[in-house]
Amino acid sequence: MKNRMPAVFVGHGGPLLALEDNGITRGMAAAAEDVVARHGRPRAILAISAHWYTRGSFVQGAPKPRQVCDMYGFPRELHKLSYPVSGDAALTAAVRDALGDDVRVSDDWGIDHGAWSVLVHMFPQADIPVVQLSVDGTAEHRRAYEIGRLLAPLRDEGCLILASGNVVHNLQRVDWEHPDAASTATLAFNDRIVRAVETRDDETVIGFERLPGAAYAAPTPDHFLPLLYTLGAGEGGPAHVFNNVGVLGSLSMTGFVFEGDAGRA
Repeated sequence: MKNRMPAVFVGHGGPLLALEDNGITRGMAAAAEDVVARHGRPRAILAISAHWYTRGSFVQGAPKPRQVCDMYGFPRELHKLSYPVSGDAALTAAVRDALGDDVRVSDDWGIDHGAWSVLVHMFPQADIPVVQLSVDGTAEHRRAYEIGRLLAPLRDEGCLILASGNVVHNLQRVDWEHPDAASTATLAFNDRIVRAVETRDDETVIGFERLPGAAYAAPTPDHFLPLLYTLGAGEGGPAHVFNNVGVLGSLSMTGFVFEGDAGRA
């Protein structure tokens, strides 16, 4: 079924990524090109960013969501970068139907850098509608996976579910002197999660906090949880890995494309 979109998790490395042209950004572009070649062009994108981390679940409803520059001290060039997407009322309504009373509409936020710094490489024309869904920081981690399962039928409606975060994200241990390297701890935890995702050992990924090295890799869960949304939305299908690299010592840029049958609740 060509128009059944996958669910995609993208590792992002900060807002400057939007201005970069390197192996990581080219890997993002290649992943998007492959999605279009295999499944057709998305009708809309449901973006789930670690940077909209809320108490409860919220979905945007604005016809023209604002671009949020949720960062400080970066070059003026970055603040001038524009990714002017439209919203999509039908997608907002579909998310509300799927999640019921567990989600509310809010336009207090917008499309933040966790989404636009990735989308500018994957779909640079900004001509696909985008609706952002928040990450519920108050729920049990399994709930993120279950929300993904509930959202999975949107894939059959031509919606690409795109989550942005990091398997390893420890800003306290960033090594600015070695931007293209990763610590042994970063690689070990990342590799454990990659193996679990590739073998569809979903329980291990959901229970990531119990794994050795989790306190180092995810001292706060905000950047890991977006992976659980796509893991649930891609339940039952294989996962393809891209950008399986570590940077700045304590960040991993690993991404996954979840294909196959859409999960069903």
